[in-house]
Amino acid sequence: MKTLRIISSKLNNTHWILGQSQTSCIGFNKTIGENKYSNVTCNCTFNTNTVCHVVSIELKGLDLNGTLPKEFGDLPYLRVLDLSRNYINGSIPTSFGHLRLTNLSLFGNRIFGSIPDEISDISTLEELVLESNQLGGDLPLSLEKLTNLRRLCLSANNFNGTIPESFHNLKNLKEFTIDGNDLSGKIPDWIGNWTQLEKLYLQGTSMEGPIPSTISQLKNLSEPLISDLSGPTPTIQFPNLEDMKMLTILVVRNCSIIGRIPGNIGNIENLKLLDLSFNRLIGKIPDTFKQEDNEKTKLDNMVSHQQLTNWRSAWLDNIGQGEPYGQFLILAVSAETLWCLQKDLPCNSGKPKYYSLYINCGGDRVRFQGQIYEKNSNVKASSQFFVDTSDKWAYSSTGVFIGNLESSHVAKNAYSLNPEDVVIYQTARLAPISLKYYGLCFCKGHYNVRLYFTEIMFFNNQTFGSLGKRLFDISGTVVRKDFNIMEEAGGAGKGFSKDFNATVDGSTLEIHLYWSGKGTNSVPNKGVYGPLISAIAVTPKFDPNPGLFVGVIIGIVITSCVALALILGLLRMKGYLGGKGIEDKDSTNNFDPAIKIGEGGFGPVYKMVR
Repeated sequence: MKTLRIISSKLNNTHWILGQSQTSCIGFNKTIGENKYSNVTCNCTFNTNTVCHVVSIELKGLDLNGTLPKEFGDLPYLRVLDLSRNYINGSIPTSFGHLRLTNLSLFGNRIFGSIPDEISDISTLEELVLESNQLGGDLPLSLEKLTNLRRLCLSANNFNGTIPESFHNLKNLKEFTIDGNDLSGKIPDWIGNWTQLEKLYLQGTSMEGPIPSTISQLKNLSEPLISDLSGPTPTIQFPNLEDMKMLTILVVRNCSIIGRIPGNIGNIENLKLLDLSFNRLIGKIPDTFKQEDNEKTKLDNMVSHQQLTNWRSAWLDNIGQGEPYGQFLILAVSAETLWCLQKDLPCNSGKPKYYSLYINCGGDRVRFQGQIYEKNSNVKASSQFFVDTSDKWAYSSTGVFIGNLESSHVAKNAYSLNPEDVVIYQTARLAPISLKYYGLCFCKGHYNVRLYFTEIMFFNNQTFGSLGKRLFDISGTVVRKDFNIMEEAGGAGKGFSKDFNATVDGSTLEIHLYWSGKGTNSVPNKGVYGPLISAIAVTPKFDPNPGLFVGVIIGIVITSCVALALILGLLRMKGYLGGKGIEDKDSTNNFDPAIKIGEGGFGPVYKMVR
C-alpha cells in the first residue's frame, strides 16, 4: 500500500481512499461518469489467499494532472496499466521495463521525450497505446522484440525518421496507427508480412508514395487510412483490393493515384466509407457502386477533384433516384459541365461586379463592425456544394468525421467572450477534409482577406479536453501551412483574426481550408478534427470605382462653365461687358467726329444724337 500511496500522490489522485493501516484493495473503484472511472484489481490468491498483489490499474478520464510515477515499476505483478484521457506529464520511466505488462495505455496525456528502449524488455506486451501525447524522436529499433504486440498506437505525436526495417518482425500486429507524425521515407513493401493487420492509419505524415502493391496481401484489413503522400508523383495505379473483403473504411486521399476506379470496390459488402478525393482518377464511376439493395450498407463516397466522365448520371441519380450511388461530391471536371463543376467557377452573371464579401460561418445574418455578415448556417449534408441566393458567394464541404459519422458541421460557442466579439464568434463552420469558400464575380485586383477564428471545441483548462491539437492548411488565393488556432490565439475560446493578401486574376476568389491528417482526431471525443472558421471579411485594396472621382470633376467643371456663361450673358445684357455697343454706335452716328465733345478718362466723349 505504500507504493500505491506514492503513486496516488504523484498523480494528484483524489479518487483513492487509502487508510494508514489499509492492506486490502477496497476503496479504489469508483465510476465518475461515462468512460471516467478508477478501477484497481488485485489478485489475492498468493500464499494460500493471504497476500494480495495489484494486477490492474485503470485511471481513465479523471483529468489527473500530476507526473507519471516511476513507482509503477515497483508493482511486479501489474499486468494492465491504463491512464488514458488525463493531463499527466513527464517522461516514460525506464522502470516500466521491469514489469510484465500485457496492456500499457497512456493515450491522451502530456507525456514527452522518447520511448525508452527498456519498454522493449516487456516481452509480454500486447498493447502499447501512446497516442495523443508529446513524444518524439525516432521510433526505437528495439520495439522489434515485442513480437506479441497486437496494437501499436502512436498517432498524434512528434515522431520523425522512418518506419524501422526491423518492424517487419511484428507479425502479430492487428492495429498500427502512426498518423499525424512527421515520419518520412516510403511505405515499406514488407508491410505485406503483417497479414493479421486490421487497422492501418498513415494519414498526415511526410511519407512518400506509392502505396506498395503488397498491401493486397492484407486480407484481414478493415480500415486502411492513407493520405497526403509526398515526394515525386510517379504513375501510381489503384492498388489491387479484390481479395480484401473485410474492408469497412477505405481512405486513399491525395496519394497521386491515376487511372480508373476498380469496379470490384463496389462489390465489397461491408464497405461503408470510401475516400478517393484529391487524386487523378479518370473514367466512369463503376456501375457496381449503385446500391439498389435496401439491405446493403449505405456507402458514403468522396471522389472530389477527379476527371470522371459520367459525373452527370451519378449526380442526377443521386438527386432523383434515392441516392443509389451514396453521397458523391465531384468538384473538378471538364469545362463543358454544369457551372458549379467548372474550373475556377467562372462568372455566370456576365461582367464581374463584386469587390467585398462578409460571411458569418456557421451562423445567422448579423451586423458586426458596421457590416452585414451573410448567413451560413445550413447543415443539409456532409458533402455539399452551396451557392448563396445572391450568387455572390458559394462554399463546398467534403467528407465525414471518421469515428463519429453523425458529427455536426456547425459548432456552437459556449465560452464567454468580449461583448463586441461574441456575435461573430458564436458559431463556426467545420469540415472533416476540405472546406472552400468562393467569392463569385469578383473584379480583378488585390484584396485583403480577413479570417476570424476561435477554438470552441477544446477546453481552456488543465484537463484532457484542452489537449486537442487542430492543424489545417489555408490555401487557394491565400496560403498558410499547419495553421493552429489555439497556438495563434494563446488558448481555446479566444477570438482573433488574421489578414492575408489575395489576388483575383479571373473572377473568383477562393479560400481553401484543408485537413491533411495532422494533429489530434480523438480529443476530447472521436471525430474532432479538421478546419474550423468563424467568419470571413474580404475588402479591396484598390479603389473599386476608379472613374468616380474623374466623373465628379468633369461634372463640377461643366456645371461651373454653364453658370459662368449665364453670368457673362446677364452682365452683357446689362451692358457691363459691352452689351450696349450697338445702341451706342447708333446714338453717335457711328462715332461721327463732328459731334465729338472732347476726351475723358475712359476715351472720347460724343454728343448723343436722337
